[in-house]
Amino acid sequence: MKGKKGMVLAVLLAVILLGAFAQAAEPLKIGAILSVTGPASFLGAPEARTLEMLVAETNKKGGVMGRQIQLIVKDSGASPEKAISFAKQLIDEEKVFAIIGPSTSGETMKIKSIAEEGKTILLSCAAAEEIVVPVAKYVFKTPQKDRDVVIRIFQEMKKMKISRIGVLSSNTGFGKGGKGQIEKLAPEHGITILANEVYDKAASDLTAEVTKLKAANVEAIVNWSIEPAQAIAIKNARQIGLKVPIFLSHGFGNIKYVEIAGAAAEGVLFPAGRLLVVDVLPKNHPQKAILVKYTKDYESHYKDEASTFGGHAYDAFIILMKGIEKAKSTDKEAVRTAIENLKGFVGTAGIFNFSPPDHNGLGLDSVEMLTVKKGKFAIH
Repeated sequence: MKGKKGMVLAVLLAVILLGAFAQAAEPLKIGAILSVTGPASFLGAPEARTLEMLVAETNKKGGVMGRQIQLIVKDSGASPEKAISFAKQLIDEEKVFAIIGPSTSGETMKIKSIAEEGKTILLSCAAAEEIVVPVAKYVFKTPQKDRDVVIRIFQEMKKMKISRIGVLSSNTGFGKGGKGQIEKLAPEHGITILANEVYDKAASDLTAEVTKLKAANVEAIVNWSIEPAQAIAIKNARQIGLKVPIFLSHGFGNIKYVEIAGAAAEGVLFPAGRLLVVDVLPKNHPQKAILVKYTKDYESHYKDEASTFGGHAYDAFIILMKGIEKAKSTDKEAVRTAIENLKGFVGTAGIFNFSPPDHNGLGLDSVEMLTVKKGKFAIH
């Protein structure tokens, strides 16, 4: 009898151990909602590639907390409706641990409440300030704040003695967010908006809009968009003889936009992260090492130039890994709290210092005023 009992206990113990092992070996599912194709593919494609590269590297090293990472990428094509459907699918059906993305602000705003209700960590790669203002418990973002970019533009305008401007913005969540910040901050920086035009994100000709700015006799233009249409606006402005300085948002940080605008892009100004000018950063710059590594890894993997947008996905993934590392577990609540209190993380967008009231963690010092010289990005 004792022998039989011993055998039963041994079998039960083996079943328990096997079950525990199987549970421990289950992959950690991370969802990603990205605009891999469509009008915002210049954002989503490098973001998806970056995540695939990082997940492969992490899994090769043994994964995280003894678990391999399973990346589930959903291509939204920049459609808020698709983003909503994918968010529900990833949370309710796939039971993902976290979601990285979406690529655009409009999509992120549509799924912000879904992430909250599903108690799922969302690390957005979009820039609009309203993504994190007001703060939502589970929602974070990695690009620099719209507010800081607008302030940096206005600081440069003050140096250039510019006070009368025209504003162009796309009819997207990002465009709306930037337009709102420009309108809000202009008075306190001595800036008067003489013309304020909104254009369709898929526009192929913006001659009418820039003609209105020219008629208003503006001293400079602020063009706020993430789509290729922003490059067309630059080209059209120069074609009609509008020679005033053109400022763009950090959404201009892809060399492909320069290629679309051609010679018209020469001399445009835009605040952005330092990934685009990593080659000229001093060796002792705190971001130099990480920017060099990411650029080298991405370009050797994909034979394509790295962009700030891919960098936003890089930061999101590493922040998530740092949260797990700090929490020493894959408990969602513990990791969310760890991310919220993460300090001094050096990423591609800047040095992140999160806090309960700040789910972006970046300051004004995260942006550098850049320009285009001879078809390349350079520090202004």
